[in-house]
Amino acid sequence: MEWVKLCIDFVLHIDRYLSTIIEAYGLWTYLILFLIIFLETGLVVTPFLPGDSLLFAAGAFAAKGSLDVAWLFVLLSIAAVLGDTANYWIGNLLGPKVFHGKKQPFFE
Repeated sequence: MEWVKLCIDFVLHIDRYLSTIIEAYGLWTYLILFLIIFLETGLVVTPFLPGDSLLFAAGAFAAKGSLDVAWLFVLLSIAAVLGDTANYWIGNLLGPKVFHGKKQPFFE
């Protein structure tokens, strides 16, 4: 239950946590942002991640000079495209099995 509270707090106060992440991890922040954007766009089970608000907060920190806007643009664009591609292939592989398998009332 504590994990759920932490996730909700992270989404609601992304700006506070992002400044802490930038201070604590330095260049590793770009990898953390990459993974969050990739997972949010690439996996159906992670839509709770703060993708849009994270992009806005990262842009604000780039405007302050804490992050490099060029690196953000390149890395997060790649993360979104790779996540979208991964999500497509997961759906392409699992979709026919779900919809053409035994009848389930949820998928009719």
